Amino acid sequence: MKSRISVFRLLCLKNVISSAFSSQAYANKPLPQRSLFKSSPKDSLVDRLCKENKYNEAIYVLCEQNRIREAIQILNRVKKPSASLYTALIQGCRESGALEEGRNVHKHINASGLLPGVVICNRLLDMYVKCGSLVDAQNMFDQMGERDLCSWNTMISGYAKVGLLKEARKLFDEMPERDNFSWSAMISGFVRHDRPEEALELYRMMQKSENSKSNKFTLSSVLAASAAILCLRVGKEIHGHIMRIGMDSDEVVWNALSDMYGKCGSIEEARCIFDKMTTRDIVTWTTMIDRYLEDGRVQEGFDLFSKLMRSGMRPNEFTFAGVLNACADHIAEEVGKQIHAYMMRVGFDSFSFPASALVHMYSKCGNIENAKRVFNYMPRPHLVSWTSLITGYAQNGQPEKALRYFELLLKSGTQPNHITFVGVLSACTHAGLVDEGLRYFHSIKEKHGLTHTADHYACIIDLLSRSGRFEEAENIIRKMPMKPDKFLWASLLGGCRIHGNLELAEKAAGALFEIEPENPATYVTMANIYATAGRWDKVATIRKKMVGRRVVKKPGLSWIEIKRKQHVFLVGDTSHPKSKEIYEFLGELSKKMSEEGYVPDTNFVLHDVEEEQKEQNLSYHSEKLAVAFGIISTPPGTPIKVFKNLRTCVDCHTALKYISKIFSRKIIVRDSNRFHCFEEGNCSCKDYW
Repeated sequence: MKSRISVFRLLCLKNVISSAFSSQAYANKPLPQRSLFKSSPKDSLVDRLCKENKYNEAIYVLCEQNRIREAIQILNRVKKPSASLYTALIQGCRESGALEEGRNVHKHINASGLLPGVVICNRLLDMYVKCGSLVDAQNMFDQMGERDLCSWNTMISGYAKVGLLKEARKLFDEMPERDNFSWSAMISGFVRHDRPEEALELYRMMQKSENSKSNKFTLSSVLAASAAILCLRVGKEIHGHIMRIGMDSDEVVWNALSDMYGKCGSIEEARCIFDKMTTRDIVTWTTMIDRYLEDGRVQEGFDLFSKLMRSGMRPNEFTFAGVLNACADHIAEEVGKQIHAYMMRVGFDSFSFPASALVHMYSKCGNIENAKRVFNYMPRPHLVSWTSLITGYAQNGQPEKALRYFELLLKSGTQPNHITFVGVLSACTHAGLVDEGLRYFHSIKEKHGLTHTADHYACIIDLLSRSGRFEEAENIIRKMPMKPDKFLWASLLGGCRIHGNLELAEKAAGALFEIEPENPATYVTMANIYATAGRWDKVATIRKKMVGRRVVKKPGLSWIEIKRKQHVFLVGDTSHPKSKEIYEFLGELSKKMSEEGYVPDTNFVLHDVEEEQKEQNLSYHSEKLAVAFGIISTPPGTPIKVFKNLRTCVDCHTALKYISKIFSRKIIVRDSNRFHCFEEGNCSCKDYW
């Protein structure tokens, strides 16, 4: 019906244009009036048609130009509007979302005496639904003397799309007959609004119905429902049904199958589906790559991304952003640099979110200079870019620059969000700027109208407790509107470790033991605090608790990349091929460090053993092994970058300052808390971490 009307309107427009320039005079004499349409040649045409009383033709022209309001103004001059004219006007209102104009057309139909048939009524229904007025649509539906399948489907689809599923289901149950559209509209509505179980229940009903057959839209919806409830068994059942009815060659179905298997954790089957697809668009590629990345199979995700680039198909913004975020999460700077180079070759929009993802990636990988270069390339940086750069400066030991960029953000007119303030408060924490941090903390609510989050409270408690201002920290905790979380208690416990506040440490640890009794970090920190206080009986108690609860200390490991190969070290590791050279180097290094005045800090060695044994235990921490390997494997003066999964200990931190001075090396260590940049005997954190 829609195609017939479109053809009719085009033919009518053709006749209008030819007759407008005809030498024959029109039979009726035009009414005296002002010329209303003279701003363009098109307006001149409409004006001429009106002067010749060709109002129907003028309305069709205006509808084609999407000038609905002007078309309705002329409608009052038409003596007996035809059903096709009303249809053109209703369609124009629908396409332009002109609800008020649509209501006026409806009123005109009622006032004209025309008895609209089911086709015009369905057009009105559809117009009201598309314009977002389900109240008008329902009134129209209730007044219809005759309804067909299209009438019911229009209402059901309209309710289902906006989440009014109760109303949609009521109509669905009442309708005299159903087709594939009816079932698909209802099922997709349940899926879209997070009610996958009901979608699957309805699909089972549909399979029992004799007159209904699944199409690609129904199947993609029920596969999405299976993925939503993570039910691989149901997904496989639907896959079997797809094979039986011969829908296994449809691209939409293949994509839905791959997505279902990926979300249900069956990556191999998702990849099998992916490899069998004859045609793949960029959405298909991106979805499969994201499945690998989300499942922690990062290298396979990177490999598939490389295959995509070799295929000749260009990645889109979502592809770039997903892979760059994975590079950030897994500190894969070299891969990130390659992607950046590719983006520069093919060209990318500096306004896009992949540009923000580049800033984030470089910041997380510790290359703050590259992050800044990308940021400066952006004409109008997104809030994500501002936040990434601010957080990057904070974590890379440049808190002053972090705060300066926050002030620039405010001057730019960009509104910060709660994540931005986490970066700002972290900068204050890393710099020990307590009063400034408190000022920023209070400004979140008072100046910027935001609500304090649990992360904000954790940051401010971290700042206060590191500075030894425990009374203020406890006051804030007491006044918090929400229950303190594990991050806040861990921040407080860390401050107690620094200042030896045993009483408050026991309170924080007690809360952490309740929240996450399986986390070994709490036990280790408390054991360190007791060891420093000489409470070896308490250390023994902590260790017994760990054994009783089967809590195992997470092994510290560090890694370094040399010539694009990653080398991983554990404490006291002897498995590396160059272990002999590493330990010989550390032996010589120990002598040089002692000559420079280095004294091992044995305060946090847990075992109640002789001092000499304590020093030996400290000598072979994983970051020292990694740094030693980096020095013997690279030319003099080459910067060393090491990553560690845990917080670096006090002794290693001191030792690395000496090593940087002795060998004139820039040594960057990324621990679980921040970046440390050691240079000429100093650290960027200024011993405040």
